[in-house]
Amino acid sequence: MSAVSVQVDQQVATITLDSPKTRNALNPKTSQELVGICDDIDHNSDIGAVVVRGANSTFCSGADRDVLDRAGEDPASAQHFADIGSVYEAFVRVGNLAVPSVAAVRGAAVGAGVNLLLATDLRIVAHNARITAGFSTIGLHPGGGHFTLLDRLGGRELAAAVGIFGAELSGQRAYELGIAWAAVEDEAVDERAVDIARTAAKDPELSRRTVLTMRQELGPPGVSWPVALEMERGPQMWSLSRRWKRRTGNTGSG
Repeated sequence: MSAVSVQVDQQVATITLDSPKTRNALNPKTSQELVGICDDIDHNSDIGAVVVRGANSTFCSGADRDVLDRAGEDPASAQHFADIGSVYEAFVRVGNLAVPSVAAVRGAAVGAGVNLLLATDLRIVAHNARITAGFSTIGLHPGGGHFTLLDRLGGRELAAAVGIFGAELSGQRAYELGIAWAAVEDEAVDERAVDIARTAAKDPELSRRTVLTMRQELGPPGVSWPVALEMERGPQMWSLSRRWKRRTGNTGSG
């Protein structure tokens, strides 16, 4: 069964990650499905906005641990490099949707799941949502342009706190820091996200032109997201290899 689904109602497409065994983690298959859905949305001129959510009261637990472990075993492998790249591609594709996007964040958003919610244009979060990059706690370097995504929303202080020092944010704290537009009760998140998406979705042609203009005008003045992604990729692959060696007792050089 597909781990990603999409439903369209009143010109709003709701994308749902639904992989309960992995708490909606991203792997190559899931990522390819998400990219394909985004492509379909872009080609459907009747869709004016998107909501991205996770099923089972969890947003996204990040990259699948099996993918990370395999990459750590042999980071130079073309296949493992591509697998990590496919996870990047998933949230980059969401960030480049032709329509405005809203993240509906319930439960936990971890690692690449944080990048996914940061990639959207707007965020509605549960008061008690847990937003944590978690890279430092498992001995990994962030990836996916993590610092650029954090900086463009909350500045250098937030990027350092979350990306380096492992700070965890509640949904309420994310709202207070300006990372989220609204923090509401858990059971109200999805409805609030869809309601706000419908405002833009009423006029799909206008919403597509407007969101493109906004992104062009407000793009980061420093390192672009694509450049940041590549800058982080080498150190992240190194940290995956080091983590694998420590876990397996293979203490070769590197």
